Amino acid sequence: MWLTDAQKIGVALTSFGGLFMLLGVLLFFDGALLALGNVLFLSGLTLIIGPHKTFYFFARKQKLRGTVCFIGGILLVFFKWPFVGVVVETFGFLNLFGDFFPVILTFLRQIPGVGHVLSLPYIRDVADRVAGSRTSVV
Repeated sequence: MWLTDAQKIGVALTSFGGLFMLLGVLLFFDGALLALGNVLFLSGLTLIIGPHKTFYFFARKQKLRGTVCFIGGILLVFFKWPFVGVVVETFGFLNLFGDFFPVILTFLRQIPGVGHVLSLPYIRDVADRVAGSRTSVV
């Protein structure tokens, strides 16, 4: 899969956005880092999939609750309520991007070191439950 230059920049912005959000949470919900992480994440996502697809992803009827919570959480972070904003934003993020977790789990299981850890008996059950993977009874 070949990425354009804009998509490569989008991947970098999204990664830095996730890093800044993680640092913001680790540093006791620092509002500036969380706000910067949110801006970088959204701008990176827009560069990766394009403005029209981003708009239609967030505007879908079945994703409306996730979109409202995600955007509301970002606004709460901007309005100096970082803890409540992160909780609401996390709920929205899980509603919006929860469908991708089985794909991410499958990809992580193919990585040599991580795949071995994710295949351990108890960790496998927890990862499948969190990702919502379906396992056959037979």
